[in-house]
Amino acid sequence: MNQLTKLKPLIAVTLGDPVGVGPEVVAKALADTRATALCRAVVVGDAAVLDRAFVLVGSSLRAAVVHSPEQTVERDAVPVLQEAGDGLAELPYGSVSATAGEAAVRWATTAAKLAMDGSVAAIATAPISKEAAALAGYSEVGHQEIYQQLTGVNQVATMLVTTGLRVVHLTTHHSLRMACEHVTRENVLAKLELTHEFFAGHGVPAPRIAAAALNPHGGEAGIIGSEEIEAISPAVEDARALGINVIGPIPADSVFGQAIDGRYDVVLAMYHDQGHIAIKVHDWVASTTTNLGLPFTRTSVDHGTAFDIAGTGTADPTGMIHAIRLAANLAANGTISSA
Repeated sequence: MNQLTKLKPLIAVTLGDPVGVGPEVVAKALADTRATALCRAVVVGDAAVLDRAFVLVGSSLRAAVVHSPEQTVERDAVPVLQEAGDGLAELPYGSVSATAGEAAVRWATTAAKLAMDGSVAAIATAPISKEAAALAGYSEVGHQEIYQQLTGVNQVATMLVTTGLRVVHLTTHHSLRMACEHVTRENVLAKLELTHEFFAGHGVPAPRIAAAALNPHGGEAGIIGSEEIEAISPAVEDARALGINVIGPIPADSVFGQAIDGRYDVVLAMYHDQGHIAIKVHDWVASTTTNLGLPFTRTSVDHGTAFDIAGTGTADPTGMIHAIRLAANLAANGTISSA
């Protein structure tokens, strides 16, 4: 191993649901120099599942079981921290099951623990099935929720990153009705502070933040919604009093285009689809996710398990490549970019 390799950050990559496209996009990403040029990768999962994916995509790579993240393997091998999972590679692609859900959550949890104890510099996760995780008996079925429970932190947030656009979300996996109820002065201020702290800790000391409005036309001075007057505007003023460079609320049909034009470093969206639609319309293929507030760096693809195409070999690995690159950049130099 040369000196350059030693300096590369070590990233734990999870396989996600073993019968979704996770193993396939991981296999393709780990064969792509765009991902591996920036880091060393260790897979957390099951060697047989990864080998099945290598065969599926026609790769010459193979899985090699290791007993520690730092253990070296041969040039054509990919190190895998083997978690018990006999028979996982025999499960049919695209089938929702408690067995697959349990394995996916267990792998995600193991990777987080490795990051928490400093064994790896960051983690990049492939998608899990919330339905399968629920079937396995887990009450927290999304990565962010699992990690918040595991670490005990009070404030976390999802940020989507794609070419020329970054969006933090006030809420994620809530119904629209419940999401609206979360638009309070306290919650908006907390997310603005968290966003500022994250960017300030990653080389952007005074990030330009835009807070999106919740209602059409920013509520039209309360005519078609009061959240802007009662919650978002006061939170913005509170944040500005704390020295945070934030503007808003700005109508959602304008703010994302302004951010793409370079006016802001990041937008705070008020609910899941408000931010996700903007990201996915702008450049979905390259979009990735990272979490704010966790005591370790976690990135992820911004797509699901895609059970409908699992096992066909047609899954696009671009998101996984960018997720690994973003994890490596954040770990190595704090850059909030997967470019």
